[in-house]
Amino acid sequence: MVHAAPALAGVSPVAVRLTPTLVGVGRRGHVALTFDDGPDPASTPEFLGALDSLGWHATFFMLGDMVRKAPSLAAEVVAAGHEVAVHGDTHGNMLRRTPRVAADDITRARDTIADATGQVPTWFRPPFGILSFGALRAAKRLDLSTVLWTTWGRDWRREATPETVEADVLRRYVDGGTVLLHDSDCTSYPGSWRSALGALPRLADDFTARGLAVGPVSDHGLRPARTDAG
Repeated sequence: MVHAAPALAGVSPVAVRLTPTLVGVGRRGHVALTFDDGPDPASTPEFLGALDSLGWHATFFMLGDMVRKAPSLAAEVVAAGHEVAVHGDTHGNMLRRTPRVAADDITRARDTIADATGQVPTWFRPPFGILSFGALRAAKRLDLSTVLWTTWGRDWRREATPETVEADVLRRYVDGGTVLLHDSDCTSYPGSWRSALGALPRLADDFTARGLAVGPVSDHGLRPARTDAG
């Protein structure tokens, strides 16, 4: 039960109040935009183009096995001015892994991403947002700060559309919040990434109307685990 306890810190109003840093509550007036599950040659370039047209930068929580399949694309994400972060080596539930296996998974992903991009990740988000003490401890030892999200687009669903993604994002904590979308459908309904992509211009209008700036997690006012940049 102790191993599983952090899994209770999911996306909810309670989590926003009790574990604000963990779920990505940052500075007011700012939205941290994040994408999970890439990089994917079929979809990630589309997101890079859309973000460029909007003048936005974001944080891409990458899977190690996806990076090994497309290392040049991972490097392209960084070259475009975005931040890369660790989503695990494979997309598996951390509660089904021993602490040693979880640590090995996170370490391999961190090293794979750093080798491909030249950027050492600062942030970690477990697959499904499901935490374990083993994963939290391993991330901390690797100088990775764990951050989940305050709101999401539920863009992985077959039923998702740009309109539903927009509505779902706006339904929860946005001002000072962290938004979760997906730049790949490798663990989602095939083609579902198009709903997230189509929602970006709509969200841009919404955020502008609310006076919200958009950027990566590193600009969100959260304190990373790494304290010595040397």
